[in-house]
Formats: sequence, structure tokens, C-alpha cells
Amino acid sequence: MSDDFVSIIDKDGKAPKGKDPGLSKEALQRLYRLMVATRLLDERGLAMQRQGRIGFYLQSTGQEASHLGAAFALDDGDWLFPAYRQPGILLLRNVGIDKIVSEWLGNSGDTSKGRQMPVHYSFREANFVSISSPIGTQLTQAAGAGMAARIRGDDTVFMTFCGDGGTSSNDFHTGLNFAGVYKAPVVFVCENNGWAISVPQKCQTASETMAIKAQAYGMPGVRVDGNDILAVYSVTKAAVDRARKGDGPTLIETVTYRMASHSSSDDASRYRDAKEYEAWKKKDPIARFQLYLKGKKLWDEKFETEVVETTKAQIADAVKVAEARANPAASTLFDDVYMNLTPQLKAQRQELADLIAKGGVGAEIGHFPL
Repeated sequence: MSDDFVSIIDKDGKAPKGKDPGLSKEALQRLYRLMVATRLLDERGLAMQRQGRIGFYLQSTGQEASHLGAAFALDDGDWLFPAYRQPGILLLRNVGIDKIVSEWLGNSGDTSKGRQMPVHYSFREANFVSISSPIGTQLTQAAGAGMAARIRGDDTVFMTFCGDGGTSSNDFHTGLNFAGVYKAPVVFVCENNGWAISVPQKCQTASETMAIKAQAYGMPGVRVDGNDILAVYSVTKAAVDRARKGDGPTLIETVTYRMASHSSSDDASRYRDAKEYEAWKKKDPIARFQLYLKGKKLWDEKFETEVVETTKAQIADAVKVAEARANPAASTLFDDVYMNLTPQLKAQRQELADLIAKGGVGAEIGHFPL
């Protein structure tokens, strides 16, 4: 993979004058906290899956700088149409960790009422649209939302994510084509982590880069070092400002690496070269940002201990709260099908309630068994 991309933090942890975005001390330390918290949350999620407490988990390890740097460039009122490897954005937008864990469990605290797979979040209060497993669908959704905002004349910006594999989907072409034609205020972020599950980039596209694909849709394409959080932020901030001014969409390719397997159902060691993994491990985005902060006298061992221990305690407390919540009530099975419940659904809901009351279907577990 070529190293021809925008980069700011060098190997010594320094940022050249004129390139450093000049974020405040508070912003820099907050970004570091979020990166560490995202990784610790991922570690806890995978551990709970291995313990049999949840059914599935998917990590973003190694990609924290990519999605947090991008989302940090947005305003609070902007919207996100995510893929499934950007959990740090939820922490950035102050979603309670207990709500995140409740989604893993699919319990009564889950906004999706247990109907989605774990790690397929949806949080209206964070303008975070539901994650969907089909690859690329979020790209057309973001394009449509952006087109609507442009018609209304508001200045909202929409950000959407996909992986390198997502660029092979029909929705990638459709989403970027419509956004380009209608100058929709959308920032498309392709997190190129080298692998679409077990399919390497060389088998994904003959294109020199992912960013170059933007030319076909009449929008700028920028390639950035996805493990450099300052570079990702700077590039994305320019794209967000451009979209907000009415100048249309941008495609950003963040060059990064998936340090973990694709998901808890995958074993990357079966198809990935160990030497490749070790080489990328040395480019850990958290360690790189830590070195930068140390040079700015914004990081020391005391700060690190406080960040890690505080976050671990918050996660542990959140897991306790989430696991104490009951399963969704059986009656919620019939919610949200129609705005007004039909007579047929009302009858079916009553039939289920009667069965449970008589000790029949669902009596022992308290929810409809799948």
C-alpha cells in the first residue's frame, strides 16, 4: 500500500509548523481519552462475547484515529450515517456507556428493543443513524439526507463511513453519483484498512487508490494517514467546511489497518500475514498521538493511569447497570410495525399475552423466543 497521503505527526511525535491544526489543550486531551476509551470498550465487548454474555462483537482496534479524527470535525447538529467500526463516535457524542452495552445485550435499555445484532447502534439523541449489516446502504442514505438539507437551505453536514470493501457496493456508486450531481453536503469517509473480511485490497479494486475514485463523481478525493488523528481531523475539517458552504461532497480515504479480526466470528490469522500485522502494530495510532502529547507536555504516566483507570471503572459500572436491565417486554414485538396498531396485530399481541399468562410460549424467558 502506497504511503502517498496527507500526514502531520512524524515518527518522533512532532507536527511541523503550519500543519498542526492548533487544537486546544482540552481538545487534544479529550481526543486522547476518547481513543483510549474506545479501545478499552472494544476489549470489554470482545471479552463479554468470549464469555458467552453477548452473541457477537466487532472491534475498531487500530482505527480509533480514523473515525474519531473525522467525527471531531463535525458540529453537534451534524448527522452521522456510520458503518460498523466507529464506536468512538458514540463516546464523542456523550452516549451513555450503559446504553451502548444494553445494545450488545438487546435488553429493555436497547433503543432497538433487541431487534438488531450487537454493535448495530442507533441513537437519535446523537444524530447517529442505525447501522445496518448490508454493505454500503448508509452511503445512499447520507446522500439523500444531504440532498434534502440542500433543498431546505439549512447548513447541516452529513458524514458517512464505509470500508475498502464498501467501495465495491452498488450504493457506493449511487451515493457518490447523486451527491456529486446535486452538490449534497456529505463527507464520504472510506476507512481503508486493507481487508474486506478476508479479501485484500488488491482483489477489491484495480484502482490506484480509493480517493482517486472521487474524480468520476466530480468531487475532491483526499488520501490521508488514517493513523494520524491530527491529519484526519485537518483533512476532514476542510471537507466539512466546504460542504457547509454549499460546495458539495468530498471523498476521504483514511489509510489505516484493522488490528483485530473482522469480528468475533472471524480468525484473521487464517488469511493474514503475521509480518504485515507486526509492521502495522508499530504504527498504533494511540501510541503515536501519545508521543505527540508528550512532546506538548500534555501526557505523562500519571495522566495515563488516570485515563485508563477512570475509563475502566466507568465501563465496569455501565456493564453492571446494563446487565441488571430486563429483557424487552413481549408486547414490544408488535411496536413500530405501523404508526397505529392494526386490529390483526392487536389480536396477535393479545394471543401472545394469553399464552404467556397460561405458562405457555415465552413464560419462562419473558420474551418471544427466536
